[in-house]
Amino acid sequence: MTLIIDCHGHYTTAPAPHNEWREAQKAAFESGGVAPAYPDISDDLIAESVETNQLKLLKERGADMTIFSPRASAMAHHIGDDDVSQTWSRHCNNLIKRVIDLYPETFIGVCMLPQSPGVSITQSIEELERCVNELGFVGCNLNPDPSGGHFSAPPLTDKSWYPFYEKMVELDVPAMIHVSGSCNPAFHATGAYYISADTTAFMQFIQGDVFKDFPELRFIIPHGGGAVPYHWGRYRGLADMLKQPALDKHVMKNVYFDTCVYHQAGIDCLFEVIDLDNILFGSEMVGAVRGIDPETGQYFDDTKRYVDALDLTDAQRHQIYEGNARRVYPRLDAQLKARGK
Repeated sequence: MTLIIDCHGHYTTAPAPHNEWREAQKAAFESGGVAPAYPDISDDLIAESVETNQLKLLKERGADMTIFSPRASAMAHHIGDDDVSQTWSRHCNNLIKRVIDLYPETFIGVCMLPQSPGVSITQSIEELERCVNELGFVGCNLNPDPSGGHFSAPPLTDKSWYPFYEKMVELDVPAMIHVSGSCNPAFHATGAYYISADTTAFMQFIQGDVFKDFPELRFIIPHGGGAVPYHWGRYRGLADMLKQPALDKHVMKNVYFDTCVYHQAGIDCLFEVIDLDNILFGSEMVGAVRGIDPETGQYFDDTKRYVDALDLTDAQRHQIYEGNARRVYPRLDAQLKARGK
């Protein structure tokens, strides 16, 4: 029996005291004061926030498990300084761990990182180690643009990222490339910034040679890979013009896309263009688009419906829903095996 593993879930319904503390932390930073103590959030409040949203929808839509991380738009790495980001990241990741402890069969953790503009990514290594080694998380979300929409960070192929990549390889964890909220008015966060960053990351990988230096490194580019599948010929052609190897050898042994695409034609394109080895089921639920599609009468982000409509064999469905996630997230695979799954 295939497990339906959603590789892309965020805690978008975190309890109000958690979000209220964040506002107090930001206000304290702006005023030069000290943030208050983090609130005591009860298990009951966490359960209420999960059961009426993520857990309910997971069951209704037929998924079994979500790879779960803090809300992406709330990472807000452009706000505050390194100390602010370190503290906020730790509280967010600890809250994810509490959800997992309450629902260990349904949620498994991926951490946000304490990134800040102009601050070395080495400052994020300690939190990655803590979350993987102490909290049992299986990966991380890596922000390629901590500036919040100004793209001031060096490309992901720059060697300033290499210490973090070395730790990822050592821990055998992948990273989902995921920006946060936009502070640039030219970029709507979910409609423009996310897709632009996904696409930009893929082009950076084409231009560089990071996978020669780290052949075991693994990245998930979410939201269906941004614009990449739709413009696959462009990227194949650019790789050729740049005298790089073909994409299947140069990038696609290390890069994966999820199915967070919110219409059937988009999913059809993704599966027609991208090899099945490189696609992981994901919904980003509850996330970017929460409404009902008036053309179908179904929720836009019920991506399992789109995948179920594809002409796939049972083996191929197993690959998309379970097999690829267990291969890309080996620590997830190990935990499932320890449970007899």
